Amino acid sequence: MKSHYFFPAVGLIIVMAFSACSSTPTVTRIDSGTQIDLSGYWNDTDVRIVCEYLINDCLNSPRVDQAIRAMGGRTPVVLVGRFRNESDEHIDTAIITSIMERTIFNSGKMDFVAGGAARDELRAERQDQLSGYTSDETAASLGREVGADFLLTGTVRTIVDRIDNQSVRTYFVNAEMTSIETNERIWMGQHSDIKKIIARPRNRL
Repeated sequence: MKSHYFFPAVGLIIVMAFSACSSTPTVTRIDSGTQIDLSGYWNDTDVRIVCEYLINDCLNSPRVDQAIRAMGGRTPVVLVGRFRNESDEHIDTAIITSIMERTIFNSGKMDFVAGGAARDELRAERQDQLSGYTSDETAASLGREVGADFLLTGTVRTIVDRIDNQSVRTYFVNAEMTSIETNERIWMGQHSDIKKIIARPRNRL
């Protein structure tokens, strides 16, 4: 009797083990520069294309050069504001601002100061240092922040044209650099060359 129940139990274990193995994901490493479009939505290739264009446009803008010369030899200071996602999909715009900030800073043409949450943390740390826990010799002073000359902001928008099982997605990424003192636009750039045709399989009845 014991052997009668043994073999079905072994078979069940084998089936469960096979099912577990078949559900294990397959991971393949690829070159970071490889262009892959799985869903048709915004991806890392789009970020790279957009940032390369906007950064090059900003650094080679005659108006930006004119603004830098007007600083009298001083390197202008830029504050990175919000890049708003006004598209119909989830886009992490912080990646765009981070790449633009790092590349423009490394060009040596502009300096950047912290803004947003990072600035709030720095201010809170300075207040904490002056609360008596830090020695007077090493505590940071208040009122020593470097004021920004320009504010960098932008938006990401999409236009979707759809019929039946096909759609065309066009991305419009705008970036602006504005004088904080005068509200004058120092630079305006737009990239709108990313356009994708997406064909979905028809539903079978």
